[in-house]
Amino acid sequence: MISRHLVAAALVAASLVATGVAYAKTVEIDMLNKDETGNMVFHPAFVRAAPGDQIVFKAVSKIHMVKSINSMAPEGATPVVGPMGADKTITLTQEGVYGFECLPHYGMGMVALVEVGKPVNETAAKVAAESAPSQAKARFTKLFAQLDANP
Repeated sequence: MISRHLVAAALVAASLVATGVAYAKTVEIDMLNKDETGNMVFHPAFVRAAPGDQIVFKAVSKIHMVKSINSMAPEGATPVVGPMGADKTITLTQEGVYGFECLPHYGMGMVALVEVGKPVNETAAKVAAESAPSQAKARFTKLFAQLDANP
């Protein structure tokens, strides 16, 4: 005889799987003054995530913040602006490519690229990256190369 507790646990597990909650993960991106790739960086600067995954931008150094680059996000995506010197957790549900910057250090190339599901807006995001300041543009070129190298 199967206990009611086992049946209830099985129903909860099935519900989590059906809604995708069981598969959601958390991806951390550190905001740093320096790493092996250079100064003023997100680490990692390129990540792949699934729709519904949480992205946590960690303020390892308190002189950084995160802001979405709206021209480098899927149409209809909610803009992101995190406070200076604090962590920012977001959940990206729309498929596409998202560009992020540290507003005070954007000109120094402090950018990140997050691919969520299929990169449906990749071409538009690449065009938008062309108008970034030179150091940010150079980093975006490398990040898009990573995205394209291993689809």
